[in-house]
Amino acid sequence: MILSLKKLVIFTLIACLLFPASSVYGHGLGIDAISSIDIQGKDISISVEMPMYFENDQEQITITATEDKTNENVKNVTFLIGLFHENEIIFRNYFFAEDGILSINVIPTQQDEVTINGQQDSLLGAWHGTESNPIEITGPLFDSGGLYNFEIEIRTIDDPTNIVDNSGTYNADLTLIETISFIQKDSENHDVEFRVKSYFDKISNFQYNSETKEITFEMPFDWREKQMSHVPVVHEEVHFPKDFSEFLSPGYSGYVNGIELFKASVSIDDYTEEDERIVHFILLQDHLRYLKNEMKKLDEPLPDTISFTLSTTENIEFPLTAYTKSEDFQVNLSWDPIQIEPGIATNFIFTIRDGTTGSPLRNSDYTFVIIQNGSEIYRTTGVAQVGGEFEKFTFNEDQTGPTIIKFENIRNTGQETEFTVVVVPEFGTITLFILIISTMSIIFVTRRNSFRFDV
Repeated sequence: MILSLKKLVIFTLIACLLFPASSVYGHGLGIDAISSIDIQGKDISISVEMPMYFENDQEQITITATEDKTNENVKNVTFLIGLFHENEIIFRNYFFAEDGILSINVIPTQQDEVTINGQQDSLLGAWHGTESNPIEITGPLFDSGGLYNFEIEIRTIDDPTNIVDNSGTYNADLTLIETISFIQKDSENHDVEFRVKSYFDKISNFQYNSETKEITFEMPFDWREKQMSHVPVVHEEVHFPKDFSEFLSPGYSGYVNGIELFKASVSIDDYTEEDERIVHFILLQDHLRYLKNEMKKLDEPLPDTISFTLSTTENIEFPLTAYTKSEDFQVNLSWDPIQIEPGIATNFIFTIRDGTTGSPLRNSDYTFVIIQNGSEIYRTTGVAQVGGEFEKFTFNEDQTGPTIIKFENIRNTGQETEFTVVVVPEFGTITLFILIISTMSIIFVTRRNSFRFDV
């Protein structure tokens, strides 16, 4: 079945309007919870909260014990807390919270040992603080990124002398976000700087293969259900220059330990950083369990790592999605023909949506801009009356390479967002992108879901 250009443009526009793309959140978590611990007949939950960055001279850790039935803080709690990083103990001490809320001021320093300041009780030597004399921990603390493990036991509740025996040891894991740079060689032996921002644990063994156009790296991970049950999301970002055309692709395939990820687990962000493309790995808890089950089928011991692979793909998954910086607006973009070439008119088909609900926004003003090598080559304004519209542009023979498609002043708010595409030279090595319209269906993929639209 062959569709005319006009019908294909209209069809794609209708599909973009029908299927909203939901925002994927998971930018690192500053809190972890231990749920429903049975302590002397009471179900108690413990939350641990700390900053995702230690940027100031002083930061705070807050640990709270709450009774599930009443939702009130547990009184006179003594915690035994051990803090571990990369299997090394940082400290292990008793701490007392009269009102169930333990606040610890953390002051990272260059001194050799960890020191605790505050007051100690006479029963267990538990540290406790007051408003005028808070608990302070100083020393070589939180000086590197990755996963920090809190081992927590409850030793008293309700009354300071009510000793709890054998309460069990419970774990909370929190991440200190870290960005690491890696210098790699491209196909012409030039240095290229890649950066990985990890919202979970430390990254190692980063490699870029210029022949296969693949990035690989790995991270420690405990696949036991006890640990996975309180990991809501694993989020990793791969950053590289927008002008690194060798790895610039309309789409990417992601793999974990050799298992291909769902399309929704890998997304492109061309707006957050002006000069960098960011590719996000988003692994939700259900995805992690799916990966674990797939690994079990191999009848091999589970690894103690997550090994990531990111490779370019010639398959464009429409529509592409980008958000304004405030996330008030979302823009979906497709284009036809799929391979953008000089001398051939390209229809850029887009939908302007509410960033929260994903609903198309009628009568949306916009300015459509095309930029190459830092200079504008096209600018026009318009109104998307039904939320969706398309703009047509024909590139000249000298207008090839990485290209920014930018939407400015969306709905007269001054907000903007952009996409990066590649205009393929008319001659030379050409990557052929093929849209297969067969078996009477087309698949459209959003950031979370894929939809089949029968034709």
